[in-house]
Amino acid sequence: MTVPRILIVGGGFAGMETARKLERILKPDEAALKLVTPYDHQLYLPLLPHVASGILTPQSVAVSLRRLLRRTVIVPGGAVGVDPAAKAVVVRKINGETTVQHYDYLVLTPGSVTRQFNIPGVDEHAVGMKTLAEAAWVRDHVISQLDLSAASSDRAEQETRLQFVVVGGGYAGTETAAYLHQLTSAAVKRYPGLDPDLVKWHLVDIAPRLMPELGERLGAKALDILKRRGVNVSLGVSVAEAAADTVTLTDGRKLPCHTLIWTAGVAASPLIATLDAETNRGRLVVRPDLTVPGLDGVFALGDAAAVPDLAKGDDAICPPTAQHAMRQGWAAAKNVAAALHGAPLTAYHHRDLGLVVDLGGIQAVSKPVGIELTGLPAQVVARGYHLGALRTVPARLRTLTNWTLNAVAGYDFVRTGFQAGRPATLKDFERTDAYLSPDLIASHTGAEARGRTD
Repeated sequence: MTVPRILIVGGGFAGMETARKLERILKPDEAALKLVTPYDHQLYLPLLPHVASGILTPQSVAVSLRRLLRRTVIVPGGAVGVDPAAKAVVVRKINGETTVQHYDYLVLTPGSVTRQFNIPGVDEHAVGMKTLAEAAWVRDHVISQLDLSAASSDRAEQETRLQFVVVGGGYAGTETAAYLHQLTSAAVKRYPGLDPDLVKWHLVDIAPRLMPELGERLGAKALDILKRRGVNVSLGVSVAEAAADTVTLTDGRKLPCHTLIWTAGVAASPLIATLDAETNRGRLVVRPDLTVPGLDGVFALGDAAAVPDLAKGDDAICPPTAQHAMRQGWAAAKNVAAALHGAPLTAYHHRDLGLVVDLGGIQAVSKPVGIELTGLPAQVVARGYHLGALRTVPARLRTLTNWTLNAVAGYDFVRTGFQAGRPATLKDFERTDAYLSPDLIASHTGAEARGRTD
């Protein structure tokens, strides 16, 4: 007699926490657990700017799923289509093989991808800050621009290579600009032939305020910190076009540069579009108990789901943050177990614990449980929160050690050279073109079913 099959798609905050909690709730003989993910780690996204600047090693923020999960079978690949009628998910494994995974209960946590807004040139010339590979690539690329500038005797080329543009005034963009500006400010001192005044960082956002979620006072404080450091912040402005060596803004300015880092919001994983289900701004509509209306045995959560925020009410939707994704994972695990046992499901309800923004050094702005903090107290709260959110003791120790080493010894400026080939693009890292049409999904699941019958 076979046990129920629980299939989890996505190994991020929501998916990992769901699997981890299910292993604790369910006995080994109650269900078979599988997790579909192209990576063997759970990535702590909020600390990617620290990796990009070289303060943290990649291992510090990439927690091994095989260390965290004991009973869950990890399927190394990405889900490229879902057939709810057949209760099957089409998976393209990392070796290129396509397989069909069947389920009795499906937990969809495919996460999000970088939102591009169909701006000309962005898909070809921008890189995001959503994956570990992107963060490592950005660090190598930024340092290589310093080296290439030092190798050139053409001041115009030096000026182009030493201008850097970050688009997006949210947490990711603000922290990325803050940390990489600190990196280049320290590094340029080790290049005697370069003019430090040529190094310019631009932070661009269409919103009228920086990080409006923080409130007017803390947002203004963060803006003041960046401006005093020398970051050029342009609000109410966006990118009109991107080219290999120029970024054109909507106010007509042309910024000569070879570096465009795109953090202007996120969109639900394209996997959601393969389902014939209701969406809210691209995110899968779910009930408060995280079930998907009309799809038997399907739960959805995290960035790809429009989860009702019952703490705020008025049809509010939970923001796509790590804090919500982790706690939705716990709620989803309880509800999947309840569904398996025939027990009633409960609604997800979580009051926001606050926001933290680490700007490097002793500078930060934080709003834990509504209390506004700046400077060193805010930095202590921010880093304490991150340490607590990392899921293993080794990850916490690596992170704390790296922070301490950087505070004592400063930055290093070594590039690995692995990005010496063609420039990277958003598609290279986020694989947004890998998903199947409904017809192709049905052909895969149908062929698999016929094969089993034969």
